[in-house]
Amino acid sequence: MSVRDISQALAAGTYSSVEITRRYLEAAEARNGTINGYITITPELALAQAEAADARRARGEATPLTGVPMAHKDIFCTRGVRTTCGSRMLENFVSPYDATVVTQLAMAGAVMLGKTNMDEFAMGSSNENSSFGPVSNPWDTNRVPGGSSGGSAAVVAAGMAPFATGTDTGGSIRQPAAFCGVSGLKPTYGRVSRYGMIAFASSLDQGGPMAPAVTDLLLPFAYMAGFDARDSTSAQRSEPWLEALRHGEVLQQSDGLRIGLPAEYMSKAGDSGAAVEEAVKTLEALGHSVQPVHLPHTEAAVPAYYVVAGAEASTNLSRYDGVRFGHRAEHPADLTDLYERSRTEGFGAEVKRRILTGTYVLSVGYYDAYYRQAQKVRRLIQQDFLQAFSDVDVLLTPTTPNVAFAKAALTQDPVAMYAQDVFTTPASLAGLPALSLPCGFLDGLPLGMQLIAPHFEEQRLLALGAQYQEATDWHARTPEFAS
Repeated sequence: MSVRDISQALAAGTYSSVEITRRYLEAAEARNGTINGYITITPELALAQAEAADARRARGEATPLTGVPMAHKDIFCTRGVRTTCGSRMLENFVSPYDATVVTQLAMAGAVMLGKTNMDEFAMGSSNENSSFGPVSNPWDTNRVPGGSSGGSAAVVAAGMAPFATGTDTGGSIRQPAAFCGVSGLKPTYGRVSRYGMIAFASSLDQGGPMAPAVTDLLLPFAYMAGFDARDSTSAQRSEPWLEALRHGEVLQQSDGLRIGLPAEYMSKAGDSGAAVEEAVKTLEALGHSVQPVHLPHTEAAVPAYYVVAGAEASTNLSRYDGVRFGHRAEHPADLTDLYERSRTEGFGAEVKRRILTGTYVLSVGYYDAYYRQAQKVRRLIQQDFLQAFSDVDVLLTPTTPNVAFAKAALTQDPVAMYAQDVFTTPASLAGLPALSLPCGFLDGLPLGMQLIAPHFEEQRLLALGAQYQEATDWHARTPEFAS
């Protein structure tokens, strides 16, 4: 059932939240052994929240999201439930507070089924870097689901949750959404609070929803978005359309948009190129115009991203020292030994690689050559987008070059792994909203396309995405595993 179907069924009294929650818990328990999409399943908490949701609805105090089950990426702090961030470093960490995203969805009445698997500290493009084992793609369990929000994408695709939260630093919502055949929204930087979301790269991290269809993203996003004084980068904006969504209203369709097709993306499109070209025909038939645009600094986005993100990661992860919280080495000889062994034992190989890279580019003698240059490139990439948006309303690109790759295919080649983010990192560097949605299949595996809009124009993205999905059925297809 879609988020909208569940919301309507609950409002009509066709099902209770307890009944629906039990069904999803049964699916999660039965399928997680194969998919490994959940790190933690919380049946007692979920049923208690479902009972509270049913009571709230009986009192006439329900929102459209009250009683709808969902899952949180295990990067969001949850009071009383462990938050691991996919790392041994936080294997037994139980947060004393909820992240703002968790609080806002709970206040709306959503029911948490559990916490989803992820690449350690959100660092990865395949969900093979988790200390709790790799996640399998429901369309082919020998392939990766994408990362770092691979667990969230997989549980949604496998019918183990109607929707899930994810985070996107350089593509970590959009890439797994494409690989798993679901829809995923990376909002504008600052749109969703980062309070209680464990930091990877603070100038890039952004939370967002993942669900089968674009229409299923509307309610979760409406409740996730909003100003939070506890996040210094949170945007304070009045958005009547988000308030309307919270009251169950629907988006108006966008007519006659000018859609830009970046030549720099299409030249590297790989398997996704033909599917995106078919999407162009569909969008033109819906009354939109498509024209070529240029984003000349696209090729520099991946190296610039990995310099900036690595630098911020090396700073953010310095807090894990074995003293205050997280993994602590046993019987240290002295303070230096405590630091070294706690971090050696607690962090995985990819996290160590990025910490070392980030520390290097921030070091004396290399700061100007690498970090400062990367920030200059970041500004040029943002200017490319701003220039393009003076001529078009939305950009259309592939989300990934190809379909999901086989497990272990790229683990020994970090550069090839990083290249998977070629189409997603530019929008992240520019802080723009971007939406990935299914647009085709190749050899039984889903392909995704990406829509990018100007800052704070999520409404335009979601309306166009929903309109496209009304004319296609790629999003309605489910893996045999989930049937």
